[in-house]
Amino acid sequence: MHRWINLSLLVLFPLSWFAPLVRAGLLPLFGLSEISVMTGLQSLWASDVFLALVVTVFALFAPYLKTIGLALLHWNLLSARCLPALHVLGKLAMADVFLIALYIALTKGIGVGRIEVAWGLYLFTACIFASLWVGLRTKQSGQDTGIASKSETDAADLPQYSPAKIK
Repeated sequence: MHRWINLSLLVLFPLSWFAPLVRAGLLPLFGLSEISVMTGLQSLWASDVFLALVVTVFALFAPYLKTIGLALLHWNLLSARCLPALHVLGKLAMADVFLIALYIALTKGIGVGRIEVAWGLYLFTACIFASLWVGLRTKQSGQDTGIASKSETDAADLPQYSPAKIK
C-alpha cells in the first residue's frame, strides 16, 4: 500500500507547491493575496538568490528525489544498497521544517491584517506526513516491499562454496 501512496506523492507534491497555502491581506476590506510555496520562492529569488537556491534544493528537490528513489526501490528498479543514501536525502529534505515554520508563523499571526488558511496547506501537510510515513514504513519492513536486507545482498555477492567432504 505504501508504494502506491509514494507514487501518488509524485503528483501531489508538485500540486501542493502551487496550491494556495494561505490568504493574507492588510485590511479586511481589501482582497486577500494567495500565497503558495512557489510564490514564496519567487519573492525569495527576487531578494536573495543564494538563500532561494538553498531553500529550493532542500524544500523541493530533496523531498522529490527521495520520493522518486523510494518509488524506484519499491518497484525493484533500484538496489537496496541505496536505502542509506535515501535516508540521508530524507534528512536533508527541508519540507517538514518549512511546514513547521509556516505553522508557527500562522499561530503567531501578523500584527496587522489577517491570514486565512487555504486548502493547499492541508494538502501540503498531508503530503509531508505521507512522505514521512512511507519512509518509515520502507525502513521498517524491507521484506514487505520486496527489498532485500543488507545481509541478504551481501550474502548474494559472495561466492557460494559447499564444504569439502573429509574422508
